Amino acid sequence: MTAALAMPGLESRGMAERLQQNTGGAGPQFSVMMWTLNKRGSFEENLERVAQAGYGHVELVGEFARWSEEDWRRILARMQALKITVDATSGVKAGFADPAGGDAFVAELKGFIPTVQRLGCGQIILLSGKRIDGAAPGVQRAASIEVLKRAAEILNSAGLTGVIEPIDRLENPSIYLDGVAEALEIVRAVGSPKVKVLYDLYHEQRGLGNLIEKLEKNIDEVGLIHVADVPGRHEPGTGEVNFGNVYRALARLKYRGVIAMEFYPTGNVVETLRHAREEALRAWVG
Repeated sequence: MTAALAMPGLESRGMAERLQQNTGGAGPQFSVMMWTLNKRGSFEENLERVAQAGYGHVELVGEFARWSEEDWRRILARMQALKITVDATSGVKAGFADPAGGDAFVAELKGFIPTVQRLGCGQIILLSGKRIDGAAPGVQRAASIEVLKRAAEILNSAGLTGVIEPIDRLENPSIYLDGVAEALEIVRAVGSPKVKVLYDLYHEQRGLGNLIEKLEKNIDEVGLIHVADVPGRHEPGTGEVNFGNVYRALARLKYRGVIAMEFYPTGNVVETLRHAREEALRAWVG
């Protein structure tokens, strides 16, 4: 039985049997991006809620930068007791698409790795940085490829993976990388299993849509999925995305990475998170 089905809530024998039958037991892994819960309680209170909702992973955006040594010991011990691990984190502030900033990006990535390893985390979320006004066509893409090739060597040595995340320009008008299609092209040009794409369904739907076809054509380059409905960045079912179809596509494509909930719950945190995970599992097993 998978970790996803070892948690309370949906975990009936029938569901476990269907998961085993349909996927060989290799069901999806689920995570929660912790920043989305900031207004609902403290970090540690929200860890408890995530565990109660049946999740085995969380994702971070640099919360640890404010932790004292005692905070580190206490929080890591509590996570261990709750059987929660960190599957991904951001924390590299430099962007990889600045033609003049490659050395700074690589240096910051190197310096960040000990923190990532202390978290027991396997993936680092990487952002492109700003679009450079007046830059010649293709210059920032070429810079991205060159810098990420250097990053791949560092990540490989550390046993980590980098996932590059496009952000829609409704949210960040100055961002360079704003769509999955270009992210996939960059990752293919880098040519390393240590650099993948973070496919954020919320950002891609807002900016460009056509979510499933891009998954079908590029699933091998996808290292992480982020989930929130559009508009509003709330849980699936509150907006325009048919997440049942998306989850069924991911199951059919045998996606084996993490699906991270990165939404603002509209109701009770535990109940909303649990429901989002259970609905994904129902769609997954068909």
